Amino acid sequence: MSKTAARESDVVIPDIGEAEDVEVIELCVAPGDAVEVDDPLIVIESNKASMEVPSPFAGTLRGLKVVLGDVVNAGDVIAIIAGEADGEAQGAQDSADEEPAPTMAPSAETAAVERAADPASPDVSPAADRVYAGPAVRRLARELGADLTAMRGSGSRGRILKDDVKAFVKAMMTGGGPAVSLPGVPEIDFARFGPVEEVPLTRLERRGGKNLYGSWLNVVHVTQHDEADVTELEAFRKSLATEGEARGVKLTPLPFIMKACADNLREFPRLNASLNAGADGLILKRYHHIGFAVDTEDGLIVPVIRDVDQKGVWQLAAEIAELSAAARERKVRPDDLRGGCFTVSSLGRVGGTGFTPIVNAPEVAILGVGRLAMKPVWDGLEFRPRAVLPLSLSYDHRAINGAEGGAFMVELTRLLRDIRRLVL
Repeated sequence: MSKTAARESDVVIPDIGEAEDVEVIELCVAPGDAVEVDDPLIVIESNKASMEVPSPFAGTLRGLKVVLGDVVNAGDVIAIIAGEADGEAQGAQDSADEEPAPTMAPSAETAAVERAADPASPDVSPAADRVYAGPAVRRLARELGADLTAMRGSGSRGRILKDDVKAFVKAMMTGGGPAVSLPGVPEIDFARFGPVEEVPLTRLERRGGKNLYGSWLNVVHVTQHDEADVTELEAFRKSLATEGEARGVKLTPLPFIMKACADNLREFPRLNASLNAGADGLILKRYHHIGFAVDTEDGLIVPVIRDVDQKGVWQLAAEIAELSAAARERKVRPDDLRGGCFTVSSLGRVGGTGFTPIVNAPEVAILGVGRLAMKPVWDGLEFRPRAVLPLSLSYDHRAINGAEGGAFMVELTRLLRDIRRLVL
């Protein structure tokens, strides 16, 4: 095929079907770059789809005629390329109006977007408009709040792929990467709508809120719900009321729940663990220290009872009462708040049939307890009134899978249904 002399030629927007006034959302090359046939030059996006505009011939980019945010239509000049364009390719460009290019696909991930074409120069400016990534990848990064300029693409010549975005976010979540810039909440002057009063959070609430926020961002939360038939347990607990008065101890359901949890954690050691610093291994703890949430005037506090598996229900009840009082009187010691392996958060007094407790990281699991209620339960022959306790187990899905979380709940409800099993 004969070649023409080196010349400068205009590159125009091809036929884009019925789309009009499409926006330039990405510049894939810069003046001076060498381009090959079908290398992407820019990316345009309508309200329905996005597509790359490829180079119709090889050469050197002399200049771009558009900037990010420009609105273009079919036939508009977007670039000038100098090179030895062959007659067929040059003729196709010159007759763009007579030979329409394929119209835009109805998906943001068109074949053109997914094509592995690369710019000739691997050097990419850190500015956002020079990041080499397709529109589908940019959209994913926006949804996840990830900074494309902080990533290194694994595609040919540095192109950022979806897997790169996912790996970047995963590294951030496990502490191995830079922070993701999350979208903020807009500030609103609520006084415009009516009377308001601003009440400052307590120091404890601010600190607790920061810890909860960190846990929510870093832990892959899953919550499973179940119900435990505690009819016999409640009958046994109430039968001990007189003995409790003599001991000066009020026996609530919480000591039984904590005791059952400690026993169950021996059978399911992964729920008694923490992820290591790289989140690629588990630190299995051979002790069973369990925290319990206490609501105080200043906010939520989680004291920890040590070696729950080695203590009886009476001792646990006494320690729960002692630590609860210390927390509410602001006399709890720092050591009483450390070393927990697992947490129990009870909303029994408040009510509710279930909730999603937030894992108290670096722990990997927490049990939420709702309000005990009498319910008709079918025993195979008839409905009988039974005392039913709603339970909600939240856990870090990186450490615990659904089958293990479900098995933990099944065994826990079995222990609470017949507390005698704790001595077996």
